[in-house]
Amino acid sequence: MLALIALSQAVSTAAVSANVPEGIWLMPSKVAMQIFDCGGLLCGRIVWLQHPRDQASQLARDKENPDPTLRQRPLCGQTILWGLQQTEPDHWTSGWLYNPDDGKIYRVRAELQSADVIVARIYLGIPLFGETWTLLRVPHLSSEGWC
Repeated sequence: MLALIALSQAVSTAAVSANVPEGIWLMPSKVAMQIFDCGGLLCGRIVWLQHPRDQASQLARDKENPDPTLRQRPLCGQTILWGLQQTEPDHWTSGWLYNPDDGKIYRVRAELQSADVIVARIYLGIPLFGETWTLLRVPHLSSEGWC
């Protein structure tokens, strides 16, 4: 009986971790993020920007960061998603998203709806008062803006 319970838990754990949506995903803010496994959780870092440079041809910086000492760091390569825990196949909760457009950190939960679509709920406080973002998987093409 104990062996059967252990086997069912192992199968359930394998099923939960089978569909990690690693890859490059385009966010509504015209930023592409590489999602990757970081210690059993999902994390994401900026790998492409629609506007990688400002009007003075300087690399895009974290200008909206509430910490003035961080406003000069480049956006490229910055981790903006962390802590997403898989709760069931294709579902993650309890994560955090830093939005460089407004300098705020949001709660996030996400669902992999297909191999190329993630629907994420981004919110402060409770999900009811948030917004839904659709992220689309994109190939790593040879266009401008890649970090």
